[in-house]
Amino acid sequence: MAILEVENVHTYYGNIHALKGISLTVNEGENVTLIGANGAGKSTLLKTISGLLHPKQGMIRLAGEDLAAYQAHEIVGKGVVQAPEGRRVFGRLTVSENLEMGAYTRVDRSGIADGIEHVFTLFPRLKERHNQVAGTLSGGEQQMLAIGRALMARPRVLLLDEPSMGLAPILVQSIFETIVQLHAAGTTILLVEQNARMALQIADRGYVLQTGQIILSDTAGNLRQNEMVQKAYLGMA
Repeated sequence: MAILEVENVHTYYGNIHALKGISLTVNEGENVTLIGANGAGKSTLLKTISGLLHPKQGMIRLAGEDLAAYQAHEIVGKGVVQAPEGRRVFGRLTVSENLEMGAYTRVDRSGIADGIEHVFTLFPRLKERHNQVAGTLSGGEQQMLAIGRALMARPRVLLLDEPSMGLAPILVQSIFETIVQLHAAGTTILLVEQNARMALQIADRGYVLQTGQIILSDTAGNLRQNEMVQKAYLGMA
């Protein structure tokens, strides 16, 4: 059953037509990836789903409910939560304070404490640095914190925007292992990722975005075998 539905969405930056009739679905419990070159519109799509941008046409539904009437912070409360590109942690707050900020829509104090412990179980390095100011963390640690902060909002759909960007290969592997772990635990994920090879290895299905349009969709396994995908995104002749 589709928990997230994007139907014929058109989004503009001023006069620039960034998304040109995008339609996709994410079923409950799925890990769906969106791949494409720089400037294809991947981050624009996540911002539109999150309510940071407003489409001029089309509809976005969460569990059948139209999200058009809601502001971005209300959409977080509904359960669509994004870990943004570039991490965007609160640099002057500690690790623990950043996680508490992720739970701003919640009032269950004991549940929030349990959520923080869950994040620390996923990312033991964050527990070691719980009192450290986030701006002094390494890039990989900040990415862990950005994902952990998103998890604190108890997402029904977790949007991950380029989680491997700028990370050393060993940290990329660690981040993807965590995504696999989250998916195995039942988290529904929409993953935007330039590392198409890694993304298609862990996803259930995928969409290929090119100049603001979906040009291909299939199972991740079939996309890995697709000749066009291999040449354009997997570096295979």
